[in-house]
Amino acid sequence: MVAIREVGPRDGFQNEPEVISTDDKVRLVEMLARTGLTRLEVTSFVRPDVIPQLADGAEVLRRADIPESVAVTVLIPNERGLDNALALRDRFSEVNLFLSASETHNRRNVNRSIAESLDGLERVVARALAEGLRCEGVISTSFGCPYEGQVPEDRVFGIARRLAEAGCEEIAFGDTTGMANPRQVSAFFARALSKLDVKLTAHFHNTRGQGLANAAAALDAGVRSFESSFGELGGCPVPPGATGNVATEDLVSMLHEMGEDTGVELDRLVAAAAEAQRMLGRPLGSHVLIAGPVDWEPGP
Repeated sequence: MVAIREVGPRDGFQNEPEVISTDDKVRLVEMLARTGLTRLEVTSFVRPDVIPQLADGAEVLRRADIPESVAVTVLIPNERGLDNALALRDRFSEVNLFLSASETHNRRNVNRSIAESLDGLERVVARALAEGLRCEGVISTSFGCPYEGQVPEDRVFGIARRLAEAGCEEIAFGDTTGMANPRQVSAFFARALSKLDVKLTAHFHNTRGQGLANAAAALDAGVRSFESSFGELGGCPVPPGATGNVATEDLVSMLHEMGEDTGVELDRLVAAAAEAQRMLGRPLGSHVLIAGPVDWEPGP
C-alpha cells in the first residue's frame, strides 16, 4: 500500500494568483475527501497578510464536510499559528511543521535561521503532542536550494533527527523548487531509510518535469508515503519560477499502472482536478487531466 497525502487545498491554493472563493475551496475539499484519499491537508494557520489566499482557512476547516475516515492536516508555522489552530481542535488530527534545509531559503521564507526555526518548532511539537495531535516535520529544499545550490545531506538528516527526537512521527523531504533528479533521489532515500527510524515521506515538485521520475525512484528505494497536489497546483512562493507540485492524479495513475495500491478512486480525483480547472478558468498542468486514465490493468 502506498499512502498519499493530498496537499492541494493548502500547498496548491497558496500559490495561485486567482482569488479562490471560500465556497469553491469548501466544495473542492469535500470532493477530494471522497476520492479514497485518507490524508488531506486542508489549510494553514499563517498570517493572512503573508498568504492572503488562505486567510479564510479557519472558515474552510469549519465548514467542510469531511468523512471521519480522512485524517485532516493543517500547516503550523509557529506557536501563534498553533494557538489559532487550537480554536478548531476538533476539526483536525495532524499538524505539519516546516523549515528549510537551506539557511538562505529559510530566512527568505520565514525570516529565521535554521537553528531558530528548530528551537521554535520543538516547542510547537511539545504543545501539539500534549493536545493529542500527530506531528509531521517537513524539510523544504532537501534536494537543493535555488540560492545556495547543493544542500549537504548530513544537514538534512540532522534536521530530520531533531524533529524526530522532538516527537514528529513522520518526516517529509521536499524538493521545493524541483531540483532533484532520480539518481539523487534513489541514493538519498536509500541512506535516509538506513539512518532514520521514523516514517519517511517524499514531496516532489514538477518544476523541471522530473517529478514523477523522482517519485518512481523514491518508490524503488522503499518509500511508501508521498505528498502531492491535484491538478499540479501550487509551487513555492519564494523564488520565481518554482511551479507546481506533482499532480496527485498523475502520481496515482502511475502507481496504479505499476501495480501499486493507493486506495484512491482515480476517476473521482480527476473529476476534482477538472472542477479546479473549470473554476480557475485556465488549463492546469496535470497530464491525466488532459489524456484521461489508462484503461488497462497491469500484468504480473
